[in-house]
Amino acid sequence: MRKIVIDAFGGDNSPEEVIFGTIDALNENKDFTAVLVGKEDKINEILATLSYDKDRVEIVNATDVITCEEEPVMAIRRKTDSSICVALKVMNEDEDAKVFLSAGSTGAVLAGSTLKIGRIQGINRPALCPILPTYKDDKKVVLLDAGANADCKPINFCQFALMGSIYSRLSGVENPKVALLSNGTEDEKGNALNHEVFPLLKEMEGINFVGNMEARDILSGEYDVVVADGFSGNVALKSMEGTAKMVMKSIRDALHSSMRAKLGGLLIKKAIYGVKDKIDYNNKGGALLLGLKKAVIKVHGSAKRKAIKSAVLQAVELDKMDVVSEITKKIIEATVGDEV
Repeated sequence: MRKIVIDAFGGDNSPEEVIFGTIDALNENKDFTAVLVGKEDKINEILATLSYDKDRVEIVNATDVITCEEEPVMAIRRKTDSSICVALKVMNEDEDAKVFLSAGSTGAVLAGSTLKIGRIQGINRPALCPILPTYKDDKKVVLLDAGANADCKPINFCQFALMGSIYSRLSGVENPKVALLSNGTEDEKGNALNHEVFPLLKEMEGINFVGNMEARDILSGEYDVVVADGFSGNVALKSMEGTAKMVMKSIRDALHSSMRAKLGGLLIKKAIYGVKDKIDYNNKGGALLLGLKKAVIKVHGSAKRKAIKSAVLQAVELDKMDVVSEITKKIIEATVGDEV
């Protein structure tokens, strides 16, 4: 049975919320075993309060934790008994360990995964790739890179486009539309790096490149894959998260501003909750780190029970899709592994 390896002590609300969410996923889906990595005594203490199939939960002890304040590479090298490092060791040594997920330090997860698991041959840099909702209910969009690489070369954009297209196709999109994030839709828009990247994507085989696009259209449903450097992609992602929070808080405040507003709110309560569910990251799981030899999911640092459950269920589906094998096969066939 496939194993999903979980950093039980990663994130602001660990270990309780991580373990609660993992068990919720375990009780809903019977197709996997959960490997919880962290301080064994504490994990057992929390598990003792829950009902679950004990034959489908493994505990691997790790005595240390990497915090977000630590320099990622140094922390990975020094804290070898941290929950992240021990989890990555399990991923390397256990053939049945298919996906690793953590809500811990993004830098440590990225650095540790790249160093310990390793990149797919031909991939220069892995990319963080969240799946985002769009205005169209039946469509999703993948954004990469969303924060793994602040500075990129043209070759990275080409590889991001190919990996994003493969991921999107495996998610059910027949011919994913790939766009380059820029400050306008015209071909000549963008900075010097974009000007280098644009003709490469336009000539590239294996992707359906449709040109430049603006950040305001990421969630329009008109595109399936949005390619960006990690700095721009992360700014765009965080801006959307902040906007969603502001909109929902403004609606909530408005509906509580008077008795009349409260009565009106009762009439539209179902619709409001529908919007909230659509834009709530807790329902979407995490961001897949594309380009590694095994699947790694980075979950939001403030993730609670619901978000962890979504991420674990996402991990099971990712393994069924076999994204890593598909990317490996396509990279071997393509020529984008050469320096540009």
